Amino acid sequence: MPFYHRLGHVPHKRHTQFRKADGSLYFEEVMGTKGFSGIQSILYHHYPPTRVQEAVLGEKMEIELEETTALRHRHFKTGAMTTGQDAIRGRRYLLVNEDVQIGICTPTKSMTYFYRNGLKDELIFVHEGEGVLESVFGELPFRAGDYIVIPIGTTYRMHLTGNNHRLLIVEANSRIEVPKRYRNEYGQLLEHSPFCERDIRIPERLNTYVEEGQYDVWVNVDNQLYVYRFNHHPFDVVGWDGYLYPWIFNIGDFEPVTGRIHQPPPVHQTFAGHNFVVCSFVPRLFDYHPEAIPAPYHHSNVNSDEVLYYVDGRFMSRKGIEKGSITLHPSGIPHGPHPGTIEASIGQKETQECAVMIDTFRPLSVTSFALAYEDEQYMQSWSK
Repeated sequence: MPFYHRLGHVPHKRHTQFRKADGSLYFEEVMGTKGFSGIQSILYHHYPPTRVQEAVLGEKMEIELEETTALRHRHFKTGAMTTGQDAIRGRRYLLVNEDVQIGICTPTKSMTYFYRNGLKDELIFVHEGEGVLESVFGELPFRAGDYIVIPIGTTYRMHLTGNNHRLLIVEANSRIEVPKRYRNEYGQLLEHSPFCERDIRIPERLNTYVEEGQYDVWVNVDNQLYVYRFNHHPFDVVGWDGYLYPWIFNIGDFEPVTGRIHQPPPVHQTFAGHNFVVCSFVPRLFDYHPEAIPAPYHHSNVNSDEVLYYVDGRFMSRKGIEKGSITLHPSGIPHGPHPGTIEASIGQKETQECAVMIDTFRPLSVTSFALAYEDEQYMQSWSK
């Protein structure tokens, strides 16, 4: 949901001379998408962003998939998972396809290097913890419940404060944006949107580092890391303006849509990408028809795989779910509430559940890493 923003110092006109106090030029960088036809920002550097001292082949972020198995509903208990390391090295992927990679990270330390995803947009949901996302666009503090949207090509690092950090990671081969139905022809969020521009946090402080030394930027292209070594600090930007930058929306600011009868999952949609959507289930009042059944009906999501990440509260249609659980209900077979939960939901007035849902429109594959956390009896839990 980017809108025009400006930080620091920029010249009156783009692509014109912009000089430092000593008379030398700042170096202009146009950072945009879709070959100059998408959104973009213009940044002004103290040093040329192309001044690389050394390029080194880094490690491969290998993702091994499980062997083909029976199509079934899956449950992964990731609440006890600990990955350690930082917000990049600590990522562990559980579900992947051609469009997205979904993983968990429980970092224990801040990043000592800089990182840029050269192929994917990133959506980081902060389940637990707080800190600051530092980038070429400035500082963006984050806290529990935040969705952090990081556009492709953004050089950043995550500084953690406090303890107990848990992140849900979504990396997409497409732009992650606010659904079009929430926006008018000018891009402004409409009155029926479940959030508005006031709920969005954007970089507000730009720290410019005019420092020389050795600085490594790790660039990820299709899970292959490359290390680019600079002799100047990457955050040397004196000013920028445009529509492309990281931003944050907190799940607690999502205003749920309710009705007389049960509302379908699209009313919870928060983000959209190519072949996937992200939805937010938040505390809300239940349906108010006198004969309403608050629990969701059984359904066959024939064209999509449904992933649910359980954040907090009691999810009223599921049993045996824990904080940090991830369920996968694949396309091709129906799914629905657990036995007893339909009747138990009748007469209930509200729910305090909080969860993030990711629906993909191409099948997801389970990684070998995820198997260590699987509840192997989940498919049979509807028969008990």
